[in-house]
Amino acid sequence: MGDAFGGASCGFTLTPEAAVHVERAALAYHDMAAAEESLLEAIAAAPKCLAAYFSLYKFYFYKRRLADAERVARRALEVAAAQGGFDSDWTRLTRDSAAWSNVEGPQHFYLFTLKALAFIRLRSGQTGSALMILAKLFELDPNDGVGGSVIRDLAESM
Repeated sequence: MGDAFGGASCGFTLTPEAAVHVERAALAYHDMAAAEESLLEAIAAAPKCLAAYFSLYKFYFYKRRLADAERVARRALEVAAAQGGFDSDWTRLTRDSAAWSNVEGPQHFYLFTLKALAFIRLRSGQTGSALMILAKLFELDPNDGVGGSVIRDLAESM
């Protein structure tokens, strides 16, 4: 399977329950309905597995289903926030809301997904909204641990 949809690139691994479905989705990538069904089954099998959400929003993004990618990314933010014990609304977060520099916790996945949400918004033509998200991302991640500068540079060049 490689990392076609897997969570390795977001720093989290798939649970065995979710991995079976994500592998099936990777094999069925060109069959949109079958791949999507498998990814939805991954989340149903492991609803707390952050990498399963990553896999689905990445799939939707690659298929240019940006509204669906945003919907899943927003749900992923909610799940990560619940696991980390902080507010899921990025507009209400501060540097003190969580230990943002902990790359092993759900807060790192949250930051990574916030970056993805900014990129989705940018690709949806919502540059202003993307820049607002990125400003918050840099407030929470001033050392650019999740690589938000790449998206910021792209947004500023547009």
